[in-house]
Amino acid sequence: MKVLVVVDMQNDFIDGALSNTDAQAIVKDIAQLVSSWQGLVVFTRDTHDSHYLDTQEGKYLPVPHCIKDTNGWQINQQIFDSANNNVNAQIVVVDKPTFGAGNLLYDAITKHCVPQEIVFCGTCTDICVVSNVLAIKALLPETPVKVLAHYCAGVTKQKHNAALEVMQSCQAQIIDGKVV
Repeated sequence: MKVLVVVDMQNDFIDGALSNTDAQAIVKDIAQLVSSWQGLVVFTRDTHDSHYLDTQEGKYLPVPHCIKDTNGWQINQQIFDSANNNVNAQIVVVDKPTFGAGNLLYDAITKHCVPQEIVFCGTCTDICVVSNVLAIKALLPETPVKVLAHYCAGVTKQKHNAALEVMQSCQAQIIDGKVV
């Protein structure tokens, strides 16, 4: 089965606490992608609690975001509704306490299927996308991993491109352009 991992397309990363115009620009395309996907769709959701600023991440990025059960924590409604309306997709949500979901993502995928390939999109390319791609590539080294560059948004274009280079160096296939 083909697996699509949609990384952290949450309100806080799109138009909330850490809003990003590049993330805003890919919402429609990701919604279209998940609406036609045939297979497993795994949404990762950055998940923090009210003590976020006391964490190591909170000290480096002192902007409370994706606090559990807030609007900013929710997956973008257009994207999530598009996935839920797709009768050919099986939807799973993985709450992750930090950049990469690692074993949480691995367990969510392998519980539902034997992945033939794993395709990634989402935000931020240079933080959470790259962390999850590298973790899955290490945990499933023989499974092809693809990154849809057009369907990813980085903190900056330069960091986005640098992360794509790192992922390609670690044997993820980078796909440019639209796929749907």
